[in-house]
Amino acid sequence: MSDVTVKRVEELENYNGEKKQDGMQFRYAGKELGVTAWGMNVIDLDPRCPNYPEHDHSQSGQEEVYVILRGSAILHVGNQHHELVPGVIARVGPGEKRKIEPGPEGATVLAIGATPGQPWTKPQFS
Repeated sequence: MSDVTVKRVEELENYNGEKKQDGMQFRYAGKELGVTAWGMNVIDLDPRCPNYPEHDHSQSGQEEVYVILRGSAILHVGNQHHELVPGVIARVGPGEKRKIEPGPEGATVLAIGATPGQPWTKPQFS
């Protein structure tokens, strides 16, 4: 038996806890695929949804990489604004406050995170 897990995004478990936001589906991609080296989630954002939280990872030191799978978004980091579309990859350092604003068609975002030099542990929602 090979060590391979394949799932459709729609099959991934959704976060439904107390911090769930309207207009967002947060899916546990890494957990569902059995990834243990880094965190990985898929976030479906409704068109122009304002609810993606501004945050940083100063305490954990976690870097994040964002890849747009569908749609478009603007990545706000400080006073910089970066257009995210399929084919664009963005990395944000741990101390940078960031917020993702989906475009008029919404966006599906693959978010990958880990702390350099540290074994990966599941970050807690703050």
